[in-house]
Amino acid sequence: MAYASLATGVLLAAGFGSRFDPHGLHNKLLARMPDGTAVAHESAHRLLRVVSRVLAVVRPGSDALARMLNDAGCDVVFAASAERGMGASLAAGIAASDDAEGWIVALADMPRIAVPTIEAVARGLDNGASLVAPFYQGQRGHPVGFGAEHRNALLALDGDTGAKSLLMTEPLTRVSVDDPGILRDVDTPEDLRRI
Repeated sequence: MAYASLATGVLLAAGFGSRFDPHGLHNKLLARMPDGTAVAHESAHRLLRVVSRVLAVVRPGSDALARMLNDAGCDVVFAASAERGMGASLAAGIAASDDAEGWIVALADMPRIAVPTIEAVARGLDNGASLVAPFYQGQRGHPVGFGAEHRNALLALDGDTGAKSLLMTEPLTRVSVDDPGILRDVDTPEDLRRI
């Protein structure tokens, strides 16, 4: 582990990926990158290099994904309300981590975030910031760090907006990084080829 953060990682992996596969036959998070590694496995691996515990939030029925994330070292949480959106999935991850001192929330479809970027967010959180996000060329990206004081607000999330409203209304510690990976997710097969 490069930097041992006190925070708990939450890896959101409960989306439907309908832009990647409109027919729902293939889970984009299990798709292989050019080096043969599954998208979600790489995202989990990078997060686990910074935090000792990662809760991977998946939707019920995603057994192959759950097994793969468990094998990668994550604790898997099945979010029964995942179909309601990212906010509901994030709330499920927070609810499963009562003892957390803070959270680093990452998206499983963003496998190219540099480990030093995750470390920078973790350090900000561990040093007392209540909200931390990386910025690349002026654009906010992922992962985002949340202090324990935001627990109730995160538990109340629902729908597909995630924690965006919290990020818009609370003071945010900005971490400037030279890492375009904070903005690059895998939404389509073309995205997968590009990364």
